[in-house]
Amino acid sequence: MQFNIEDCRIVELPIVHNDNGNITVMENSVDLPFDINRIYYLYDVPMGAERGGHAHYKLQQYVVAASGSFTFILDDGQNKKEVFLNHPNKALHIVPGIWREMKDFSSGSICLVLASIAYSEDDYIRDYQDFKNYRKNG
Repeated sequence: MQFNIEDCRIVELPIVHNDNGNITVMENSVDLPFDINRIYYLYDVPMGAERGGHAHYKLQQYVVAASGSFTFILDDGQNKKEVFLNHPNKALHIVPGIWREMKDFSSGSICLVLASIAYSEDDYIRDYQDFKNYRKNG
């Protein structure tokens, strides 16, 4: 099954409000459409730097701006869209087969990523033409 960029969407995460601060909790099989098998985060990204530049065959992700803001450019080989993330109770759900690039990191931003599978280099498509061929030949 091939997904398109419209299958990537912003998800409102639950907030438990408290006078001493808020908390957001995500649990496998409750708040997520996949089980978390890897967590990582990007930080100290220099001004003007771009990240990403790849797609995945199987991996799904929830991406959260834990602090600050940044922009995702999503591409399904036919269409592109930009998604601005700037709040820790909103996650961008990225489905398999979508090319992604990241830009416009604010100072002090932290990009938290919840991933459906453990790291595997075999799951990456790192060349854009290979990605276009994959999307065309499915």
